[in-house]
Amino acid sequence: MVTYESRGPAEPARAAGLGALGALGDRTRLAIVERLAAGGRSVGDLASELPVSRPAVSQHLRVLKDAGLVIDEAVGTRRLYRINPDGVLAIRAYLDQMWGQALASFEAAARQAAQQAGSEPDPAGTPSDKEHR
Repeated sequence: MVTYESRGPAEPARAAGLGALGALGDRTRLAIVERLAAGGRSVGDLASELPVSRPAVSQHLRVLKDAGLVIDEAVGTRRLYRINPDGVLAIRAYLDQMWGQALASFEAAARQAAQQAGSEPDPAGTPSDKEHR
């Protein structure tokens, strides 16, 4: 699993989101998470649907658990794994932050381009009445 350095108060959340997102970079782990989205499953249940062994599924689940994407609980003599909502929220928060930054950068670039062209863009994103006269 990839780890990231913290560089400020928001960095632990960023690192959590990136770590969880990185864990999904493996197709088998992504397939496991997709199956767990339907509800809790045991290692044996997951292995019966995947082209990997039970020990391999267990290793992938350990990576997903370390990344905060799955949690497990003992139910009788077996362990059931399910999605950890906090891990999914960490990915969403990271993507929301990145999207917000991308939109802010786009807005700044559009304003700069408009200033260089000699007009300020309308805040609604439509040409102003002056430009049509």
